[in-house]
Amino acid sequence: MKRFHVHAHVEDLTQSIAFYSKLFGQAPARQESDYAKWMLDDPRINFAISTRGGKPGVDHLGIQADSEDELAELKSRAAAAELSLEDEGETSCCYARSDKYWVVDPQGIAWEQFHTLRDIPTFGVDRQAAPAASACCAGAAPIPVKAAGSCC
Repeated sequence: MKRFHVHAHVEDLTQSIAFYSKLFGQAPARQESDYAKWMLDDPRINFAISTRGGKPGVDHLGIQADSEDELAELKSRAAAAELSLEDEGETSCCYARSDKYWVVDPQGIAWEQFHTLRDIPTFGVDRQAAPAASACCAGAAPIPVKAAGSCC
């Protein structure tokens, strides 16, 4: 079963962890000095925050597949929708080794589609050294991300 994914940048990790832990009713499943992730079952979401990246706010959305078959199905749907696809293959990002690719919707919103292979001890590429990086921890943005506009 797939899981919805949201990654947001925050200024104060400690304050944000306290807020989201109360909001979700549980502590993060993974917490590092620059990152925290909740793997919620209700609603089924992989919600991650980090102090890496640009201004605070949502960085990207995505879908986490539980298997390679599910990831292949997602990739097939993206191809059928004639979306531009940036295939990263197996890569390190957000304290995990994953097989992933990116698509961007007609409004410029980046979507990460991935299958986590295993946890790793490092975030990945050092985004502090490459602040222009966008979605997740790529050294250079794989897909341009349009800045958020107004509410609803």
